[in-house]
Parts: sequence; C-alpha cells; structure tokens
Amino acid sequence: MAKEEKTNVMRVLDGKKIAYESHAYEPDATMSGEEIAGILGEDPQKVFKTLVTQGKSGQYYVFVVPVKEELNLKKAASAASEKSVSMIKQKELLPLTGYVHGGCSPIGMKKQFKTFIHESAEAFDRIFVSAGKVGYQIELAPTDLISVTGCSLADII
Repeated sequence: MAKEEKTNVMRVLDGKKIAYESHAYEPDATMSGEEIAGILGEDPQKVFKTLVTQGKSGQYYVFVVPVKEELNLKKAASAASEKSVSMIKQKELLPLTGYVHGGCSPIGMKKQFKTFIHESAEAFDRIFVSAGKVGYQIELAPTDLISVTGCSLADII
C-alpha cells in the first residue's frame, strides 16, 4: 500500500493532535470549488475556499468562505475593523503565504494572519478546506479549524 503524501497542513494538524481526514483528487487547472465539492460528493456549502486580502492599513487578512459564495469586501473590512480590504494579486500569494493559487489553506501559512471564517461553518459537524496543495483537501470539525488558526466567525458573504 502506498504511503499517503503529507502536506504541511497535515503535519501541523498531526503535531497538534487534531483529527482530520484527507481527500485527494486529480486536479485540473480550470476546476472550480463547486466542481471539487462534486468530486468529493459533498454539499458545496461545506467546502470552503481560502482568500487572502490586504487592508487599507497594510495588514493582511485571511477569509474562509463556502466555495459557491463570494467574499463581500465591505463585510470583510468591517469584520477586520478596516476602512477597506482588497484581494491580493495572485503573484503575491506564494511569497506571502507559502501556498499557490488553488492550494491555499488557512492552516500553516508562513505567518499566521488574522483569519475569519464564514459563520455558516458552525452549522456543520465537518467542513473541508485545502490541505495546502492543489489536489488535496482536509475534512475537520469547524471548532478544530478555529482552534488551530485562532480564526473568528463572521458574516463575510
């Protein structure tokens, strides 16, 4: 039996003794979050994407929202106590977080930024987020995601 490939996210969770289940799929560069939810056989409301923004103050923020939803920048700015926030450029993602587009996880970034997860996450026993590599997702309890990232629940969509 082949040994499962561990991502940095999985190593962080293992180190903190947080239970999770990993899921791998064959990635496609044009794949949407909703398509990934379909591959996983899951409700798109339970599969979350990680978005990185920069506030007017220069601070960076991470927002985790269901894949079929859009981040509301005004609500995001309000949650972060900023005048405004804007999405960072894709080329800034890897140097800033250590993750590539499509494989960005709120867990295990180079630096832990203030993180917010959409409040709908608390309605589920388990949710899915990127495992830190394209083609990999992890499934874990929202309370565990909150404890490992220190994120706050917020109305951000």
